[in-house]
Amino acid sequence: MVADNEDSVTPPIEGKATSAKAAKKQAKEALKAAKKAEYKAAASQAANNAGDNSEDSSKGRYGIAEVIMSKDKYEDRHFVAIANLAQYIGKSAIWLRGRVHTSRAKGKQCFLILRQQSSTVQCILSVGGDTSKQMVKFAGNIHKESIVDIQGKAVAVPSKIESCTEQNLELAVQQLFVVSQAKAQLPLQIEDASRPDNLDDTDALTTRVNQDTRLDNRVLDLRTPANQAIFRLEAGVCRLFRDILTEKGFTEIHTPKIISAASEGGANVFTVSYFKDSAYLAQSPQLYKQMAIAADFDKVFTVGAVFRAEDSNTHRHLTEFVGLDLEMAFKYHYHEVLYTIGDTFTAMFKGLRDLYALEIEAVRQQFNVEPFKFLEPSLVLKFSDGVAMLREAGIETGDEEDLSTPNEKMLGRLVKAKYDTDFYILDKFPLAIRPFYTMPDPNNPVYSNSYDMFMRGEEILSGAQRIHDAEFLTERAKHHGIDINKIAAYIESFRFGCPPHAGGGIGLERVVMLYLGLDNIRKTSMFPRDPKRLTP
Repeated sequence: MVADNEDSVTPPIEGKATSAKAAKKQAKEALKAAKKAEYKAAASQAANNAGDNSEDSSKGRYGIAEVIMSKDKYEDRHFVAIANLAQYIGKSAIWLRGRVHTSRAKGKQCFLILRQQSSTVQCILSVGGDTSKQMVKFAGNIHKESIVDIQGKAVAVPSKIESCTEQNLELAVQQLFVVSQAKAQLPLQIEDASRPDNLDDTDALTTRVNQDTRLDNRVLDLRTPANQAIFRLEAGVCRLFRDILTEKGFTEIHTPKIISAASEGGANVFTVSYFKDSAYLAQSPQLYKQMAIAADFDKVFTVGAVFRAEDSNTHRHLTEFVGLDLEMAFKYHYHEVLYTIGDTFTAMFKGLRDLYALEIEAVRQQFNVEPFKFLEPSLVLKFSDGVAMLREAGIETGDEEDLSTPNEKMLGRLVKAKYDTDFYILDKFPLAIRPFYTMPDPNNPVYSNSYDMFMRGEEILSGAQRIHDAEFLTERAKHHGIDINKIAAYIESFRFGCPPHAGGGIGLERVVMLYLGLDNIRKTSMFPRDPKRLTP
């Protein structure tokens, strides 16, 4: 008789003879049980061998690195940039540090895409030799956006790798260490944040990242290729602005951001506590630029933060932005300055076009925009001519009324259609809508020696000839209701003799937004500040 457990054999009942048939059956069951036990033992041994770290042929060549506390220098490690990998094809192994863009284990292989800023390369690990299956499994489980150090050899590939910027090579990985591990769950995926901004795409399965999610997690959002390009191009605008004006004989100055009175007059200022008194955050470096001219610096420019306490929740307003300001003395006519500024813009546009073509193309991969057009020399129109063009198009606007945003855009479209330029200058604005220090037009008291400059139909610079006579300046300040005592030092500087001068202020973020044809200034402000956003 056989028990329910087939692994055991029941012995014969004492006192009874066992038949030959029963004995044969028992022997068969015993053999079956023995074979099953042998199979189980072999399977257990195999499992033990697979999990035995001592059998890992890659031990010490991969893993989580210690926190870098500047203990060791590893001077023998030769690190290279992904963009320069082509020159190392077929040569000895090199090191790279980058982020894990994606990692996918497939059978005995792992395909890992390594990213440095906007450059990517495919890295491959295959079981065999010094690469164990444990190492391949480890690579496949590294969290996206983790920073890793990889040693490997650059190898040419027979067909292009379309998913990477380095399409003609891959990296055969020899060592792999995680330097800084990212969270497993990220608030946004770089692939989603990098998708082309195609509003005509109605695919409901396409994941899109909204603006607030981007800005709430700006550090991640800034890693996209388009954002990497935008802020490198923005740095290029600053560089060109500085280089062009320096070549023209300008001196860079730095002006206070905490001031005793509102720069532009009015109430759109941030008040701050200043010991036992109150002060304001500067709306503009205007007054100090002029004082520098009075101090015989002749031509000056400055790059710095500007603050505007305007409750404007629009696509082009920020409460803090970077101002590119310039001021220069002239001999007899403020157009000497106007054309200098126009030439500066033209040189900047040419510099962006010629030196930042790759960045511009990277932005266009995500945002579908038209190339920026400009004339050389720049187009200059009178304010009254602009009003006439609007009226011809059926839009009524007053002779002394400032242009509304819709009218600015409409005029930009009219100018583009007639003159084929995205940049133009509007001269001779009405005096009533300009600041107190603006010089009136000597031929028509309704107008002033002031100008605005426009890109794609939106204002990016406001400027004018300044009043350089102390008595006349005092009169205009009183006319605007400004407390003379609070700007006494400013007015006093003109009592010591000051040359005629003019200048303007430019918003950096707005210039970049409009040059690229983007729809929101928050795309060109690294950490934007507006009435509703004070973090991160």
